[in-house]
Amino acid sequence: MADKLAIQGGSPVRTEPFPAWPIFGEDEERRLIQALRSGNWGKQQGEEVTQFEQRFAEYHQAKHGLAVVNGTAAIRIALVAAGIGTGNEVIVPPSTFLATASAVVEANATPVFVDIELETSNIDPEAIRLAITPRTKAIIPVHLGGLPANMDAIMKIAREHDLIVIEDACHAHGASYKGRRVGAIGQMGVFSFQSSKNLNCGEGGIILTNDDELAGNCWSIHNCGRRPGFAWYDHFTIGGNYRLGEFQGAVLNAQWDRFESQAETRETNGVYLTERLARIPGITPQARTADCTRHAYHLFSLRFDPDVFGVSREVFLEALAAEGVTGLAGYVIPLYRQPLFENQAFGPYTACQATHPDLNYRQASCPNCETISNIQGVWLEHRYMLGSRADMDDIATAIEKVYDHREQLGG
Repeated sequence: MADKLAIQGGSPVRTEPFPAWPIFGEDEERRLIQALRSGNWGKQQGEEVTQFEQRFAEYHQAKHGLAVVNGTAAIRIALVAAGIGTGNEVIVPPSTFLATASAVVEANATPVFVDIELETSNIDPEAIRLAITPRTKAIIPVHLGGLPANMDAIMKIAREHDLIVIEDACHAHGASYKGRRVGAIGQMGVFSFQSSKNLNCGEGGIILTNDDELAGNCWSIHNCGRRPGFAWYDHFTIGGNYRLGEFQGAVLNAQWDRFESQAETRETNGVYLTERLARIPGITPQARTADCTRHAYHLFSLRFDPDVFGVSREVFLEALAAEGVTGLAGYVIPLYRQPLFENQAFGPYTACQATHPDLNYRQASCPNCETISNIQGVWLEHRYMLGSRADMDDIATAIEKVYDHREQLGG
């Protein structure tokens, strides 16, 4: 049955499960119980969140770290802290989670979508340059899947046009660009600790910066508009309670203790799997640039060529799953094709339409993004990258098997 695909009744390459996520144990339990019994469940009274902020910021070579309730809030707070709002445009890629762009709308600014590089899935610096207008105020590059974007080119453009750069590093915990951790290369960087992320506490996020003024602005916004040294009921600017709680901080501290070992494992396995898959016709792993000195591998991203396999991506993924390897199609809709943007269903955030009355996201077109979203994009979850060398071989063997017996899948 080795010559027959599992989807056609043959024996699958793999029947054992891959590593599960999240990984947790006695350390999480101990810290949670300690936080519980302390009675100090909020950040203002406890120590867990503050300790984590310091640890995470120091590791990422940032002066300041501010933990918040989630990555979406982190982006919005960073935008508002930078003074971005009505009439401003913010350049974003369309191949990313919704929050990268929706947070711009919630800051009363206008998202401008520009295309990505086909090889890396990261924002194209030349597309950024072409999209700049007198209203452009900021760029949000996304380190997709954990691969650092071309930060030298992006920062050069930003300096030339006096733009703020906010790194969306929600996939990129521990990734590095030319030896520098991402998240503190731009003026600010944001990370997510949502349950699927490489470092997680269920829900949470953090803002990093080396700028004292921006750090102070973020602190005030996330803490109901307060300022250090003033009374609890003194509020100086619009803000909210976006503080992360101590239970989440406890989990993050325990998760952090094992993070570096996990990151090294993902890196080693990602490099090896890339080498294996690059030999298979019709399979193109995400191109790792020379500037990437560590890939976070939140996603192992590749492009699938339906012309080579003779079937659609959907059929390929079904066949691969039958062999015991479950892949994902990724972001199957460019953000500008989401109903939210096509219909400009922005609720109370009306500045976008008021300042850009001719705005029409239905006319947006980013060909590389559409190719990856609609046809070629395939992801493997980061938990796969925590497996053994034999696990990586099974992934490669399963894909090789589907290719070698692709005629069994029909047209």
